[in-house]
Amino acid sequence: MSLARAVTFAIDGIASRRVLVEVDVRVGLPAFTIVGCGDMSVRESRERIRAALLNSGFEFPARRITANLAPAALRKVGPGFDLAIACALLAAGGQVPVESLERWAIFGELSLGGEVRPCRGTLAVAEGARRAGSTGLLVPRAAAREAALVDGLSIAAVGSLREVVAVLAGEVEPPAPPEAQGEEPGETLDDLDDVRGHLLPIRALVVAAAGGHNLLLAGPPGTGKTMLARRLPSILPPLTHPEAVEVTRIHSVAGLRMGEGLAQRRPLRAPHHTISASGLVGGGSSPTPGEVSMAHHGVLFLDELSEFARTSLEALRQPLEDGRVVVVRSQRTAIYPARFMLVASTNPCPCGHAGSPLCRCMEGDVLRYRRRLSGPLLDRMDLLVHVARPSAAELAGESLTSSADARADVARSRAVQTARFEGTPITCNAQMPSRLLRVHAGLDETGETTLARAYDREHLSARGHHRILRVARTIADLAGAEAIGVKHLIEALQFRQDTGALELAA
Repeated sequence: MSLARAVTFAIDGIASRRVLVEVDVRVGLPAFTIVGCGDMSVRESRERIRAALLNSGFEFPARRITANLAPAALRKVGPGFDLAIACALLAAGGQVPVESLERWAIFGELSLGGEVRPCRGTLAVAEGARRAGSTGLLVPRAAAREAALVDGLSIAAVGSLREVVAVLAGEVEPPAPPEAQGEEPGETLDDLDDVRGHLLPIRALVVAAAGGHNLLLAGPPGTGKTMLARRLPSILPPLTHPEAVEVTRIHSVAGLRMGEGLAQRRPLRAPHHTISASGLVGGGSSPTPGEVSMAHHGVLFLDELSEFARTSLEALRQPLEDGRVVVVRSQRTAIYPARFMLVASTNPCPCGHAGSPLCRCMEGDVLRYRRRLSGPLLDRMDLLVHVARPSAAELAGESLTSSADARADVARSRAVQTARFEGTPITCNAQMPSRLLRVHAGLDETGETTLARAYDREHLSARGHHRILRVARTIADLAGAEAIGVKHLIEALQFRQDTGALELAA
């Protein structure tokens, strides 16, 4: 009889939890059993491990083998336990020194030929290994660059089971991972220099980017709503290092960045309108991050907002307020961050030409179309902008600005906000709670009177009142003003009260 232990990690939400792999080999009828609340991919690892050992030239014990993944109450999902189980099995069979497993945490999938493959969540596993006090982490070579983003942890980049055994036996030095680098430049972002006309929508984009505000673009089809929204990432500030690590971790857990370097660009997610509520906010029988979490620290763009299922849109309400999604399943709760900018576009009616002679919709059709967007959802939009059809002269004219110029204005505003919220988790004006609004968004007597009059006349909610103050604070920051002036407040009110967009809430 022989017993060996290895340490690995299970993905839990966007973090990881330590799992102790215990393998017991004893005399008895040949059998290989894995216990410990594993899913189908974990149970299937028996066949992968058996083939990998034999094809790599190792002995597979013809005995009774039991592998336990502790804690047993934690659900284990995915093939990332293969390598740790195989190493513990080799140690229990005397083919690897048992004491060598004490230094390393192990994470990776095995192929039938013994190659080691990357798995989702390598960055989260590396962070968990450092928290758990492990001195080193054995990972597939294809994922080592991602694991190397974590400081204070020795990373061994291995390509096959034979390499793993050689490292554990001390026959070779642990292969160093490739140098951690930033993400290679991808496709060039669309530029505002391509836009003709649209003075007010461009101004709204700059204000939204400067303060992290939500934006709704409404207007007839073909006027440039989607074109404008897709240029928003080109004027956003770059990710800070903590933000980049968090974005990389989320995308790694979701399987979008397996083995890549640190994310450099703020994400832009643009799901199709047929997406389900769980696909949008996260969930499923085995909870996974949704699009709102993929857009964390970036932009979630919902084109043709009125075409989305109402259940999906209503599911956005809590993440927009709380900045996170809580998914509760039997014996498990997963929390995913979801601090994103919501940018949406929509038509005012099914044909898109409401209010003009071109409209072919019946009055009932228009009302039903507009009711698809609930009042509570629209109340969470900071900027409501009507995108009108540009004139022929505007189309033939010069651009109003470039993304580089707009990005410089946004960067100056964000620098002011960074200094303002230093020492807090808040990064932009849109995240200001009401207690900080009283400190940083105070109004003079004229401003108070103006806002009170608008509050009563337009029947604003208390949420709308606060959102106007946040937008006014951003407009003042763009102007380089320390205090919010009446002109800044009036501009914020105009964005909130744009009649072309507010018709959607009728």
